[in-house]
Amino acid sequence: MPELPEVETLCRQLQKKIAGKKISVTDIYDSKLAPLPNISGRTISAVRRNGKTIEMLLDNDNSLLIHLRMTGRLLWQKESDQPKHSRWHLSFGSGNLYLVDPRRFATVKILPTQDHPTGHDILRHFAKQKFLTNYGWRKTKIKNLLMDQRAVTGIGNIYACEILHGAGIHPERIVATLTPDEWQKIFEKAKSILQKAIVKRGTSISDWRDLNGQPGENQYILKAYGQEGKKCKRCSGIITRIKQGGRSTFYCPECQK
Repeated sequence: MPELPEVETLCRQLQKKIAGKKISVTDIYDSKLAPLPNISGRTISAVRRNGKTIEMLLDNDNSLLIHLRMTGRLLWQKESDQPKHSRWHLSFGSGNLYLVDPRRFATVKILPTQDHPTGHDILRHFAKQKFLTNYGWRKTKIKNLLMDQRAVTGIGNIYACEILHGAGIHPERIVATLTPDEWQKIFEKAKSILQKAIVKRGTSISDWRDLNGQPGENQYILKAYGQEGKKCKRCSGIITRIKQGGRSTFYCPECQK
């Protein structure tokens, strides 16, 4: 599933392509997305990210909200030839935007535009003290908390593994046992790792492609996720994989405590 860096990459690319452009045609190819109102004639005023959701602000105080889920991706192309697994299409004067989604889990909604919630996005005015007050006392595992979208928006399995490796924190540590210094390391690493991944246009391990159909490059610098059996790049320990909540967690048992 695309995480914060992948969704931010798409939003930045879309902002350049379609902000200020009028939608000339809307096509729905998948009945699962119906009934969506026809937005032909509407103008996209801006594109922004809300957690893992792409938000296209329309000129009528509504927003188009797209969540890509497991295999969804957005593809921009000049020609109007419908790509395989297309579920939805917007046509602009300068090109065409398709939602391509083989497993049909992605969602598209139109809702009244609202201000973003504050205090949850690690890259946007993250309220550290409020976060610690609300969640720092919990007896859940730290990796589970980082992936809880009610607590921190946009972080999924890949980046949770990378953040905890960077901070030297064991993924099964109980949240309430973390010290202020350890929390600071987590916050700092989360910010830097996510920002670097955005520069690299995200992590392409399976389905992820950017707006132009190109894979990201962040997979080449991963230090924990998917690195089972390899030497840790910090301490030369061996990266190990365990299961947490049905997901694979990758970490170094030597330097993550």
